[in-house]
Amino acid sequence: MKKIETIWHYVLHEALTHERFQHTQQDLARKFRYSLSTVHHALEAPSQMGAIRKAGKFFVLHDFRKLLYFWASIRSLNRDILYSTTLNQSTREIEGMAIPGSIYATYRAARQWLGESPADYSRVYFYVSPSDLSAFQRRFPPSLKEPRNTFALKMAPEMREYGSWTTLAQTFVDIWSLSDWYGRDFTQALQEKMNGLLS
Repeated sequence: MKKIETIWHYVLHEALTHERFQHTQQDLARKFRYSLSTVHHALEAPSQMGAIRKAGKFFVLHDFRKLLYFWASIRSLNRDILYSTTLNQSTREIEGMAIPGSIYATYRAARQWLGESPADYSRVYFYVSPSDLSAFQRRFPPSLKEPRNTFALKMAPEMREYGSWTTLAQTFVDIWSLSDWYGRDFTQALQEKMNGLLS
């Protein structure tokens, strides 16, 4: 995940979980240890489209959905794939084999947020620290079989503070970037969940 994405992620997450829509660039730069120019760059396109409104020393998340869909439109989950393999186990069995410190992503994370799965799915994604990749590969051995059904995604260090599964906003964005036919059922259900939290 790019640095600008971690900023969008945080802003969206704060709106959903704490109803916090106002921030300062200085606070974000300090929190993530980014330069002010990086924060400014992250806010530039969302400001131009009206998703974010700048006001003096602070800025406001003006249109949650615009920022969410903007992030979703440029998110590339494939770029974050560190490793993939194929296992004969069911998705539930694969999910139960997660290595310590990994974060459940996409469909498994959606199940956590929704309380149920709106559709069956055949692929399992985990965010994994690059330093834990060898442990992941031992747990999920290489295979030449296709199609791949188990994926390790590169974990951004900032993700650890959000828990053992991806946030509601990131779960939506990550699934949006996938081509699986059943992804639409998940994104629709997640959007309804977010709508309920924002109403």
